[in-house]
Amino acid sequence: MTTLRKTILGLGLAALAPFAANAESSILNASYDVSRELYKDINPAFVAHWKQTKGADITVNQSHGGSTKQAKAVAEGLEADVVTLNQATDLDFLASKDVIDKDWKSKFPHDAAPYTTTSIFIVRQGNPKGIKDWSDLVKPGVSVVIPNPKTSGNGRYTYLAAWGYALGADKSEDKAREFVSKLFANVPVFDGGGRGATTTFTQRDVGDVLVTFENEVALLKTEFGDKFDVIYPSISIEAAPPVAINKVITAKRGTAELAKGYLDFLYTPAAQKIIAKHGFRPWDKDALAEAKLPEIKTFKVEDKISSWADAQKKHFADGGIYDQITTTKSN
Repeated sequence: MTTLRKTILGLGLAALAPFAANAESSILNASYDVSRELYKDINPAFVAHWKQTKGADITVNQSHGGSTKQAKAVAEGLEADVVTLNQATDLDFLASKDVIDKDWKSKFPHDAAPYTTTSIFIVRQGNPKGIKDWSDLVKPGVSVVIPNPKTSGNGRYTYLAAWGYALGADKSEDKAREFVSKLFANVPVFDGGGRGATTTFTQRDVGDVLVTFENEVALLKTEFGDKFDVIYPSISIEAAPPVAINKVITAKRGTAELAKGYLDFLYTPAAQKIIAKHGFRPWDKDALAEAKLPEIKTFKVEDKISSWADAQKKHFADGGIYDQITTTKSN
């Protein structure tokens, strides 16, 4: 090999070195819409933890959007090393595309969900429409803001919470369908994700009530003080946002250890305290106690309605009940 070729090869390898180092020292977390502030706090805490335990400098980047939109983006090539979405069906979708392991639920504790949350109501100060429970959301003249269940896990949880409430003691699916139809007839606009719905309600002054995840309460109090009131319905749904490693991207970028370390960190006492601070419900009992969140009766989709797979197919697949309801509304 000539001296010139050696020089060129050496320069080429030197140029590639920063990219290789960067690929191994950074990860991207593709998450859902209303977890932005949570991971803005989680990420620097994990960076410090990794530096202390591994002695390496790393970077964690964030991507946020409607949960289902994010899942589709990852399946289509968004190079996220980890996904922290808000619904099992979105991870099942990624598993069907062989992006994550099919047994993703067994990879981390609590079916791979580091915390839970639930759907609550946010109303305008003084609660002028007197909203107290799900039954108030179907009354004439009540405008309800909910993100689109086709693109947002937040929206699907709201839909299923209302369905479960309406099933009641007699378990009548006809009554549940009628109830949810009336509720969604009261929705003036469907945003793509939970944060968009919050913006529509708080900044565009659309709607009498916003149905969203409980963690939005802390954000609204910080931004708006007492401008809005929080209503806890008689019963709601348990949402357990799951996490998983993108096996395709971590293999490509050599970040499997870092990605696993990141998701493991979410279960540590330090991370659980951050989770509680942002209005989510951590598994750590001490952290949960510090959060001082109100007690609320909740149900799991699997216990009251059906498996997630069946619910997805029956209610949210193209031509499913949700499409039938909204088509009727548009007609």
